[in-house]
Amino acid sequence: MISTPRVLAVLDDLLATAAPDRRGALWQLAEQGRELDANLVRLAPGGEVGEHQEDVLDVLLVVIAGSGRATTGAEVLELAPTTVLWLPRTSRRALAAGPDGLAYLTVHRRRPGLTIKPSVEVPAVHEGGEGPCMLDRVCPDCGRLSVDPAPVFCSRCGARFPER
Repeated sequence: MISTPRVLAVLDDLLATAAPDRRGALWQLAEQGRELDANLVRLAPGGEVGEHQEDVLDVLLVVIAGSGRATTGAEVLELAPTTVLWLPRTSRRALAAGPDGLAYLTVHRRRPGLTIKPSVEVPAVHEGGEGPCMLDRVCPDCGRLSVDPAPVFCSRCGARFPER
């Protein structure tokens, strides 16, 4: 497959044409054969992405519009347009939008897809019950499986998980 460089999106245009009340991921990189993932995310004024940790990937966050803050442990980092924030893997972080909301682009290495592996021969000891269902850990907006056993916000798109 030969890939040709091309413009995929104009972020200002995406923000200007999205419905004013639309939140979460407004755009996602979806090109076949890519090695990166990218998302344009918008939080409402005062909106939050709760504290979470990305265990596998470093994330680059670029503020496009609005303002807010990132809390990383005891440190609070102010966010404004053109701010570039590096979120190293295993770091804990939370985001909060300012009074005008917050729009930002995240970029990270593409996550490997979920795969079904062949079953392993298991001894014939039956302990009963079913395997755990993890549907309550799947983001209702973007479909990402959270590593957090009780997620509040999606670390990819910022959507709030339903109350349990």
